[in-house]
Amino acid sequence: MTYCVGLLVDTGLVMLSDSRTNAGVDQISTFRKMAIFQRAGERALVLLSAGNLAITQAVVNLLHEASADGLADPPIHRAGNMFAAARVVGDALREVYGRDAAHLQDQGHEFNGTFILGGQISGEEPRLFHIYSAGNFVESSVDTPYFQMGESKYGKPIIDRVISRSSSLAQAAKCALVSMDSTIRSNLSVGAPLDLAIVRRDDYRVGTHLSIDMENDYFSKIRARWGEALQEVFSELPDPNW
Repeated sequence: MTYCVGLLVDTGLVMLSDSRTNAGVDQISTFRKMAIFQRAGERALVLLSAGNLAITQAVVNLLHEASADGLADPPIHRAGNMFAAARVVGDALREVYGRDAAHLQDQGHEFNGTFILGGQISGEEPRLFHIYSAGNFVESSVDTPYFQMGESKYGKPIIDRVISRSSSLAQAAKCALVSMDSTIRSNLSVGAPLDLAIVRRDDYRVGTHLSIDMENDYFSKIRARWGEALQEVFSELPDPNW
């Protein structure tokens, strides 16, 4: 399984993914689920993936491909805005579906691949999209400034309580990591190393891109402190009077 989350705040985007794949208890592997497409000063896009690894890898490879004659950049680099970039991802997903879906069905497997695309292209504000297996997509809103994929239920409560569009990038990154910690603690199919990317508004590059393992100093500190704080607050809650 997996857990990925993208957060959109007024000052930019935070994107976080785990790297564990699970095809059974004896087939657990590590594969990166984040792809970056950027052109300094003009665009910075981060793509998170979940689902069938063969499907999502095929989509990402298509997005990196230039034209057949090699004269044109990949379509995602030519998209005029983030909506168009989301359509490019959806079109690539549909191309893979057309090639593989029937064969997967013959083998008893569903076609399952979803993506979160976040970034900024010159001329517009940062935007965040959730792209489904059918190639259609939705965009985040002021009321819901985040998307999750995979094992989302464990890390959702902290985001709902803490994050708004006015949150800082530091708060968003901290919240994403606490959300990931909650998921890792409750589900063995999600695990490190984690990929964290931060895109600052109007910077048009991925200014921060980190690989975080369980021994990372900051991640270890907030994991421990969050656990201690929860126990402290719980102990201060009044006991029932019945």
